[in-house]
Amino acid sequence: MRNLGQNGFGMLAAILFTATAFSYIASAQKVVDKTVATVSDGIRTELITLSDLKWQLALQPRVNLSPISSEDLKAALETMIEQRIFGLEAKRLPRDAVTKDEIAAEVKQLIGPGYFSTAAELESRLRQVGFTSIDDQNFQQIIADRIAIEKYLDFRFESFIVITAADEAKYYREVYAPDFRRRFPGLLMPTLEEKRAEIHTILVNQKIESDIDSFLEQAKQRVTITRLSEV
Repeated sequence: MRNLGQNGFGMLAAILFTATAFSYIASAQKVVDKTVATVSDGIRTELITLSDLKWQLALQPRVNLSPISSEDLKAALETMIEQRIFGLEAKRLPRDAVTKDEIAAEVKQLIGPGYFSTAAELESRLRQVGFTSIDDQNFQQIIADRIAIEKYLDFRFESFIVITAADEAKYYREVYAPDFRRRFPGLLMPTLEEKRAEIHTILVNQKIESDIDSFLEQAKQRVTITRLSEV
């Protein structure tokens, strides 16, 4: 599961959770949602609702849901705007439908270190924002949308990255080695070959993060973002 952070979807941080808005039924009563923003590329327009923001925050274990702070809602809105941009881009490319097995695997990754300790804990959070369970159709669709965006990110930003042996050697010499000597004076430093795979992953992630940040900066000039109400 690829997690994208607060600064322009930085690697391994905040979470992609929804790409389309839904209306839903909770406690046998129809919930009237509120659109807080739209993102349009001139062909398609994606809505961002208050429910979208709550659903996003429900899947962040350390965010309080009762009550949800304005600060957390604003942070979620900025993340959702970027998600919508990626969602619009992803729809330009042909893609296979997300399978039930892929959805199940993605949900499974939410239960573990850094996320939720048990399925019951996750379901409790989901119920607080209107879902019935992990099997709720709307929640399953959110996860499917997330997977579709992840596939787009893998194709768009990872498939074409080339990291050379010279790049790895330079990082080892200029970054890894000085940092190791500073943190562990007197210890025998691992060789480049021992750390090559780790360094390669670091460099790939840095390149992806840089490319995503640049893409978002340019994409925000092409799309129209309309904020309709304060959160």
